[in-house]
Amino acid sequence: MSFSAVDVIRAKRDGHRLTDEQIDWVVDAYTHGVVADEQMSALAMAIFLNGMESSETARWTRAMVMSGDRLSLDVDRPTVDKHSTGGVGDKITLPLAPLVAACGAAVPQLSGRGLGHTGGTLDKLESVPGWRARLSLDEIAAQLSSVGAVVCAATEGLAPADRKLYALRDVTGTVEAIPLIASSIMSKKIAEGAEALVLDVKVGSGAFMKTLPQARALADALVGIGVDHGLKISALLTDMSVPLGVAVGNAVEVAESVEVLKGGGPADVVELTVALAREMLSLAGISVDPAAVLASGEAYETWARMIRAQGGDPDAPLPVGGHKHVVTAGESGVLSTLDAYAVGVAAWRLGAGRARKEDPVQAGAGILCLAKPGDRVVEGQPLLELRTDTPDAVPYALDALTGGWTIAESAVPPGPLVIDTIRG
Repeated sequence: MSFSAVDVIRAKRDGHRLTDEQIDWVVDAYTHGVVADEQMSALAMAIFLNGMESSETARWTRAMVMSGDRLSLDVDRPTVDKHSTGGVGDKITLPLAPLVAACGAAVPQLSGRGLGHTGGTLDKLESVPGWRARLSLDEIAAQLSSVGAVVCAATEGLAPADRKLYALRDVTGTVEAIPLIASSIMSKKIAEGAEALVLDVKVGSGAFMKTLPQARALADALVGIGVDHGLKISALLTDMSVPLGVAVGNAVEVAESVEVLKGGGPADVVELTVALAREMLSLAGISVDPAAVLASGEAYETWARMIRAQGGDPDAPLPVGGHKHVVTAGESGVLSTLDAYAVGVAAWRLGAGRARKEDPVQAGAGILCLAKPGDRVVEGQPLLELRTDTPDAVPYALDALTGGWTIAESAVPPGPLVIDTIRG
């Protein structure tokens, strides 16, 4: 059945529900170049302004899944994946995937690259010498069977409609449309073929969803799509008002993740890693305490095997930015706030992130948060350590940090890291 792109655009522009047939046609036609970028841009803006009913979003997601391949994961373990909506210092996938694998599940983690102030898992792992992101379907299957975890780039055949639409949304001001965010995330995860999925939906200044109602709406949409497609699914709403852990960047986040896998690391990174692992194992039907496995060192051994399986050397030194700049406290008191967005933008400007998907990143660039909210500091004490291979970027990073923290006589006790859980 063929439709007119203009008629589909007008229908959504005027607030109508798109029919299943209209959705199937327009997604397929856009994938194959029948619908032009400017027409899909208009439709994306109409969706941004007028929204979609849950049944529309579910059908849109299905159409994007059907635009390409769907993996068949033939492994002898229950399969479970995790997806984060993105944050600052959010390196959780790195310790989480090997931890859940060490507990007995198979974790097929098809990940992406960073854009703007949020970091990308593939960029972080590519700071490990020799590690490669691109694997064939046979390599993915083999590694899941032998190691239990794989973190790699999505294959070209998975949800190609989403790949085209994602790039278009980025340049048309429609990134924040909840139906498009939800269908983008879920089309790739459904095509990936895992039996269960746990979502980490971030909320706060360093997240795409700045308020709790926005984050809850996105989580509800994601979980609803998963239920419609037969997934075991749940979503954790987690705080992203402060950077996670100490390290923000690529190699620095890998180093911090290794600390966690060896039984150390910042308390908030450990807490969230274990919380997500528990939820993933629950959906997978595995009764193992991930905290005990993390403490035992088994998860680190799985990490080392995972890195070696993809050509990396887990024992090799990680890159370090050649230039360092330390930001100190201007007064004594208690660090009461440290804005995740400000730190994320500063790390991006130092070279840890990219403005466009084609831009390169610096493996050694980033920021170490030497003090966190609640810590008592004295005048002149180091608060942040900036690292980069391009010293000229430091002033721009410092501009981004202007007003990014406050020092007061006391600090408000922090709220919970895990705010709520929504289950399908």
